[in-house]
Amino acid sequence: MTDVNSIAVIGAGTMGGGIALTTAMSSIKASLIDVSPDQLERAKTYHAKTLARNVEKQRMTQAEADEAAGRISYHSDMAEAKDADWAIEAATENMDLKKRIFAQMLSTFGENVVLATNTSSISITALAASVAEAAYRVIGMHFFNPVPVMKLVEVIKGLDTSKETTQRTLHLVQAMGKTPVPANDRPGFVSNRILMPMINEAFYAWMEGVAEPAHIDEIMTLGMAHPMGPLRLADLIGLDVCHDIMMVLYEGLGQDKYFPCPLLRQLVAAGKLGNKSGKGVYDYSKG
Repeated sequence: MTDVNSIAVIGAGTMGGGIALTTAMSSIKASLIDVSPDQLERAKTYHAKTLARNVEKQRMTQAEADEAAGRISYHSDMAEAKDADWAIEAATENMDLKKRIFAQMLSTFGENVVLATNTSSISITALAASVAEAAYRVIGMHFFNPVPVMKLVEVIKGLDTSKETTQRTLHLVQAMGKTPVPANDRPGFVSNRILMPMINEAFYAWMEGVAEPAHIDEIMTLGMAHPMGPLRLADLIGLDVCHDIMMVLYEGLGQDKYFPCPLLRQLVAAGKLGNKSGKGVYDYSKG
């Protein structure tokens, strides 16, 4: 059980859209907020398709899907969701942007509202410092893509996060049908501290001619029992996101081994970002 009845999700991209849908499927109201009408429309289409697929696969009834869809509202103005009793920021991995959103969250939502971030690598403590008077209610809720499917949520406590905020977050994650696992506030937390250097090394293996991308991925899936190879996973995550997380690790830990591979940097500079751009390591332009 949870005392949370409605969640405001700021950012309607892949992660924000997934968090909003998961919220609604957990019998909690979701207000999805984004300044881009196109992004909101894409999220709405994604929600409809996912719910329809769940009905088709008999994972839920049509009535349950309709009820879930009815729990999601879409807004371009954060103020329209000011009555929410929990807020999750799910914007791009950019510290300055997140700080601006947190300042707006602080002025919009009530004083008992937890201010959470879905960041996959940025310091919770640094974000909390931008809203110092509310630092005790700032926490990390790192969901994984695709959010409706993946069970894990990394729960990251900042330096000033209160025990009450942490406990409420753990309970909420469980109420959403997920498994909360605590992690300390260090660059990359646990998941990306381990995953991203592996992805980066896969780019080096490709760049240095050790093997072709498909063969690198096949070796990791067949030999290491990974469900997806590291280069294919990088495309799914977004090469720009992988690059940004590596930079967070590099700047936070100060070690050259975390600097993004030149080939990864080159693909990002060319706009080849993976699934979302149609091309990355692999070509998705023909589906």
